[in-house]
Amino acid sequence: MSDTTQLLYPSLEKLVKQIKAINSAWKVAGDLYGNDSPLSTSSRDLKSCLQVRLLRLYAPTDVYLAIDNKAEGEPQFGLRLRESVDKYQDADHIPVRVANEILLPEEIKKFSQK
Repeated sequence: MSDTTQLLYPSLEKLVKQIKAINSAWKVAGDLYGNDSPLSTSSRDLKSCLQVRLLRLYAPTDVYLAIDNKAEGEPQFGLRLRESVDKYQDADHIPVRVANEILLPEEIKKFSQK
């Protein structure tokens, strides 16, 4: 696989690991600098972009959206993996509000199919 192809079509495993790493960085940035700091908001937005990329490349066959009824605060979609990647069963959460801003209604419907 060429370098360009790898950049355009990263593996499921690579995207999940990137999402997990950025999510951790976002939480640390929020603790250190506040949730509204440029580093925090940039990390949050990058995580959402990677999650959308994961969905567009791998849903609904390898990953799907599911409402997380246990999430606190605003409604959240969990990005559930059909098979674990390393020790991960999901690719974290994306607020329903954000998903509705970024994704088309048809995509949300498609990505929510189990």
